[in-house]
Amino acid sequence: MAKLKPIYICSECGYESPKWFGKCPGCNQWNTMNEELPNSTPLSSVSKGNSAVTQVMQLNEIKEDVEKRITTGNKEFDRVLGGGIVIGSLVLISGDPGIGKSTILLQICQHLGKNHKVLYVSGEESANQIKMRANRLKIDTDKLFLLTQTDVSVIVETIRIEKPDIVIIDSIQTMVYEEISSSAGSVTQVRECTNIFMHTAKGMGIPIIVVGHVNKDGAIAGPKVLEHIVDTVLYFEGEKNYSYRILRGVKNRFGSTNEIGVFEMTGSGLREVENPSLMMISGRPKNTSGTCVACIMEGTRPILAEVQGLVCATGFGTPRRMSTGFDYNRMSMLLAVLEKRAGYFFNNMDAYINVIGGMKLDEPAADLTVSLALVSSLKDKAVDDNVLAFGEVGLAGEIRAVSNCEQRLFEAYRLGFERCIIPFHNYKSLPKEIKVNMDVVPVRNIREAFSALVEE
Repeated sequence: MAKLKPIYICSECGYESPKWFGKCPGCNQWNTMNEELPNSTPLSSVSKGNSAVTQVMQLNEIKEDVEKRITTGNKEFDRVLGGGIVIGSLVLISGDPGIGKSTILLQICQHLGKNHKVLYVSGEESANQIKMRANRLKIDTDKLFLLTQTDVSVIVETIRIEKPDIVIIDSIQTMVYEEISSSAGSVTQVRECTNIFMHTAKGMGIPIIVVGHVNKDGAIAGPKVLEHIVDTVLYFEGEKNYSYRILRGVKNRFGSTNEIGVFEMTGSGLREVENPSLMMISGRPKNTSGTCVACIMEGTRPILAEVQGLVCATGFGTPRRMSTGFDYNRMSMLLAVLEKRAGYFFNNMDAYINVIGGMKLDEPAADLTVSLALVSSLKDKAVDDNVLAFGEVGLAGEIRAVSNCEQRLFEAYRLGFERCIIPFHNYKSLPKEIKVNMDVVPVRNIREAFSALVEE
């Protein structure tokens, strides 16, 4: 039998080559080509499952099944999934180490175990370790079954015998398919193991939730094809110095990818935060310059966030710019617009922007709030505590309309804000109820916004 020649596979993009490269030709990353032996035998039938199409079908003849979902009992988790776990779907949840992936999955088992049989497969922890964490989280359901195994063939056979309603795999980087010679966590192993779980989920109609690790750049470890195989990709985000966690959907074949779930890490596990706006603006400083409140939309949910700006004289030849939670390039653009269109000069001043609570404002509606915070700090004039502002700022200094203006104002009114500055084009379509209860100030450009909020 001829000796198999090794191949080299990129750990970032999955590019394959018969020879080694220092720089991957596929993704241009350095030192990512790993040596692996090619698979000499065909994959076992375990990866084929029961979902193979045996005949051509006409679209009009296919009967449409009603989309069935399993609720997890966690409103924030269900919100991101689009209403619950779809039967036969493959869900990938990823995030930094220790951010709470295994914790939230074990917590939802408490509710799922009331009416469904749950199989929790762990390749990283022993049964005793999972039991200790379950005791801490007060998980006592009788329908939660544990399996400590890394062999995919054994896991699939166990699923076929036990026939659980839901399967949780923790984690995909520890799974091994014995017919492949490479080690656990390699590109080939991760890709083929995920394929096997995908065929199992589709063929047996069992939803499978897979935990995936991330690399140093924050991307899911393994080939990019991993995200293409699964139906839903969820990311856990959060700063190490904050107790709050954000679950964000970046891919969802059964729902929107604009929704987020907000959680707080406590000693007894992750707690739902049903009112993120109140959390983000709590503890605001009173009568302090350089602070303003924004209202952004995360899917169908309006969220209020406090934006702080600091402007001070520079001690160097080139002024310093720093931004946390807001795009740096957009901040530079806003500073240029403020100088050219409004006459506020920052050319010899250091400028800093910070969004409180670890939130990231990637919506153009936050432009006006950031601009107000910068000018407030520059002039050392405080914006009133009961004032909220949102709007997109154009290069000509105009304030452009934003979407979901009515929902934003209702959220602001519910939290006690009495005055709001909004784009002029949004003001026309507002209902009279909002105009009566709040002091809504429509503005056309930056100069009008500053004259309405920051008195010089």
